[in-house]
Amino acid sequence: MSYKMIVLDMDDTLLRDDHTISEPTKQALLEAQELGVKVVLASGRPTYAMVDIAKELKLDEYGSFILSFNGAKITNFQTKEELFSSTLPIETVQRLYDISKRENVWIHTYVGDTIVTEENNPFTEIEAQITGLPIHTVADFKEAIAEPVVKVLMVYEEEKLKQTEALLQVELQNQLSVMRSKPYFLEFTETGVTKGTSLALLIKELGITREEVIAMGDSYNDLAMIEFAGLGVAMGNAPDDIKRVADYTTDTNNNDGVAKVIEQFILHKQLTS
Repeated sequence: MSYKMIVLDMDDTLLRDDHTISEPTKQALLEAQELGVKVVLASGRPTYAMVDIAKELKLDEYGSFILSFNGAKITNFQTKEELFSSTLPIETVQRLYDISKRENVWIHTYVGDTIVTEENNPFTEIEAQITGLPIHTVADFKEAIAEPVVKVLMVYEEEKLKQTEALLQVELQNQLSVMRSKPYFLEFTETGVTKGTSLALLIKELGITREEVIAMGDSYNDLAMIEFAGLGVAMGNAPDDIKRVADYTTDTNNNDGVAKVIEQFILHKQLTS
């Protein structure tokens, strides 16, 4: 199969644990783009928090794309044109706030290039470290949300959040997309919006078939695109249930797992470093 697109989750997939790209991975992605292969970054991160990595990989020069907010936005990184945008209405955000209080978990969202929360907490701090966005702590979360937002996160310890996820996937079925991106991040976007659905929109626009797509990820918010792609790849550091769904399992994010897939399936050579 001749693949025309590589779709990459960022954290714990493309990026090592120190949030950098290894040199072998970077070079493999640049070589692939030289061959005309589109590289798409697909992350739960806000668009702003993906720009530096997109620039490092020269996505603007090669006309590649960003799927941010778990697919709620698709951006042509060369032209900066938004090809797709999805938001949650204020009423939905307020309802999610009430649910977070009921379930005793923390909640945050994004307004502009800031993270908005009513109560700062260790997990919102992690989000700020990952994205580089400042935290704006407000007295009244509901009053602070004056316009639709792209997504909302509930955050807490893993075991508690797993229970909350199971409950809300039933309660909010057919109303919102509900999925964890990390053990302690539970994300909410418009119903039907996932990395997989946005990937389907993008390849239709570009005239690429799903069989010509490689998608790589490590977590539950990557599941839809891993299942959708012609070659769905789980990282070596992914949970076992993600690996079971994937067509192929590569090495870990800290050991050039992305580069090894590109070397094998795109460049058709063995990784030598």
